[in-house]
Amino acid sequence: MVETNDSLDMSGRTVIVTGGTKGLGRVIAARFLEQGADVVICARSAPEDPVSFEGRKASFVAADVRDPEQIAGVVSAAVDTTGRVDVLVNNAGGAPPSVSATVSPRFNDKITALNLIAPMTFAQAVHEQMQSQQDGGVIINITSVSGTRANTQGAAYGAAKAGLINLTETLAHEWGPKIRVIALVVGMIVTEQAHLFYGDEEGIAAVGQTLALKRMGTPDEVADVVLFAASPLARWVSGCAIPVHGGGESPGYIDASTVAPATQTKS
Repeated sequence: MVETNDSLDMSGRTVIVTGGTKGLGRVIAARFLEQGADVVICARSAPEDPVSFEGRKASFVAADVRDPEQIAGVVSAAVDTTGRVDVLVNNAGGAPPSVSATVSPRFNDKITALNLIAPMTFAQAVHEQMQSQQDGGVIINITSVSGTRANTQGAAYGAAKAGLINLTETLAHEWGPKIRVIALVVGMIVTEQAHLFYGDEEGIAAVGQTLALKRMGTPDEVADVVLFAASPLARWVSGCAIPVHGGGESPGYIDASTVAPATQTKS
């Protein structure tokens, strides 16, 4: 790896971003390209436009992250090209709303496989390579506030994301000190699919008002924290879940109470 005095310079490092063709994953991949990294992205379908920054492009490998053999293929492609894997960003995930009482076991299996088992399998796939490198590596798991609170109409997704936080803590202890493992607990952000969950611009603004910072976040703001977590600036950070959620949602009792907020006190 190329030595540099800039702690955020990723030149000479190889980064894998799952689900890196669109949404948050695409922005994360572009951020690492911007900082000089060699980036490999994977998804089931190729991006309509290459993920690039000033002429430098991310390599794409078609893969369903629920398939261990296809995961191994992504890691092999990265190692064959650059000889190393320094950062894995387990970003691929998601789930449509589902009614907990009637959702099928097959649906739950698929959601759990995508949001928990796939990151676990991908982490296992890079383990040997990272352990063999003098400076180890970093695994960053993109989890969600849905795994830290009730997640109405998303039981399997919330449970899987909660499990991903526990996996982060466990692997950090098993695989340290060579490999740092960090979870980012991402809150409500505005992506191209935000309208499916929050409605129109008015709905997005209204939802943002429930947060401490009074607005929803952007993928760029999450990507900045991913870059920090992967960098030497976070060299003593591992086995933890970093909240990236605009301060979180206001407690429901504040709106329900008949006491003016300025005079409320906690018991």
